[in-house]
Amino acid sequence: MIDLTSELGVRASKRLQGEYVIWLTTVSQDGTPQPNPVWFFWDGKSLVIYSQPTSHKLKNISRNSRVSLNFQVDDEGGDVIVLTGNASIDKKHPPIDSRYIEKYRAHIPEIGLTPESFAASYSTLIRVSPTTLRGF
Repeated sequence: MIDLTSELGVRASKRLQGEYVIWLTTVSQDGTPQPNPVWFFWDGKSLVIYSQPTSHKLKNISRNSRVSLNFQVDDEGGDVIVLTGNASIDKKHPPIDSRYIEKYRAHIPEIGLTPESFAASYSTLIRVSPTTLRGF
């Protein structure tokens, strides 16, 4: 678990709770980093991400569970927050977390879906447990 009580940790915590997009980087079979912007929900211990079951990121995580996550920097290149951690995939298709749906309810129609169709399409749960935090 990362320390969210330090100055950097407090900044990271605010962003984990308030941001809508984080970049998830997995590694492809040939070793190429594969960054993807994803929606997420911070449950206080891990990042909850939902994915379409055929996405490349799931294949990458199946081969190598080590991932990194980072937020967009500010206009001057500051407010850098980078997390690394271990990702796990739950293929049992658990019901989508209602807190996640509430967070993105206004954004889901922007991608042409309803909350119900989003939950059906993005049915695979990825849970990332952060182990390190760095930034400036």
